[in-house]
Amino acid sequence: MTLEILGITVLGVFLFGYIIIASIDFGAGFFNAFSTVTGKEHILTKVIQRYLSPVWEVTNVFLVFFFVGIIGFFPKTAYYYGSTLLVPVSIAVILLAIRGAYYAFTTYGGLKHKRYTILYGLTGLFIPASLSIVLTISEGGFVTMEKSGPVLDYWALFTSPLSWSIVVLSLTSVLYISAVFLTWYAQKAKDRAAANLLRKYALVWAGPAIITATGIIVEMKDHNPEHYQRLVDVWWLFGLSVILFAGTVFLLWKRLAYGLAFGLLTGQFTFAFLAYGISHYPYLMYPYLTIYDSFTNKAMATALVIAFIAGLCLLLPSLYLLLRLFLFNKDYVQGNRNDHA
Repeated sequence: MTLEILGITVLGVFLFGYIIIASIDFGAGFFNAFSTVTGKEHILTKVIQRYLSPVWEVTNVFLVFFFVGIIGFFPKTAYYYGSTLLVPVSIAVILLAIRGAYYAFTTYGGLKHKRYTILYGLTGLFIPASLSIVLTISEGGFVTMEKSGPVLDYWALFTSPLSWSIVVLSLTSVLYISAVFLTWYAQKAKDRAAANLLRKYALVWAGPAIITATGIIVEMKDHNPEHYQRLVDVWWLFGLSVILFAGTVFLLWKRLAYGLAFGLLTGQFTFAFLAYGISHYPYLMYPYLTIYDSFTNKAMATALVIAFIAGLCLLLPSLYLLLRLFLFNKDYVQGNRNDHA
């Protein structure tokens, strides 16, 4: 394995970790706001708040690692993506700041106003939508090279069916992942009403999630034929993903083993993530940037790999302790403890 592949693999681990953890977080905020609007906060709010209280402070650690790593391993990404992503990433940063402020004030300051809860819930939809633009731009066709540097064609971006397909996929995936996990979490809390409601949400969003994922592959055929063909070449990974998706839906439908259902869901997204990553290789941005022509020097790459693996070795045990001491601690999950992480 070359350093380039090792570097992008390490970054992929952190990115996938963020996708799963942040999706649960974003979806939890949306469902909390939705329950407030629909008058069902008495069913969901307690379970969701018990989940969010110890987790909100560590959610963005994976994202920070990824952004530091992508610039460290592939310095040219700053040139190609820096100016083109100024607007969408700035929006995402502002929304993340709003979420952080909400967490802090609700956790430590007792802020409970309804409109702030709704604002917080909406950020859970807008953040993945804004960040998903990075994925769209990486497919090529939206950036042109001029004397002043890379220029993003906003009209092409916002009128592209592929762009909106990816945005919709980000939203449906966030809500589906979050609903499945929170169903399991509510069951662990022995909160049958919350588990039943969240199970319904999970089943509702399962269909749109798999349909929009398929829609992206269809859109890719016209937008980027080379990538489409490479996606077809790894069809078996998508096949495994669909099988695991069916297993998740079956368990939810039959009200069986919600923990296993979430495990299958994680496997489903793992295979889909691998298929997309393998088919996208070696490009970071079609057709201008690959992992080979933008890689840092060998000494820097070696140091970064060591640092990131060490960071992962620290982060994973920390997450395990968080799960063990808080999220799946019997007293905490059932509301018998009020302490925060």
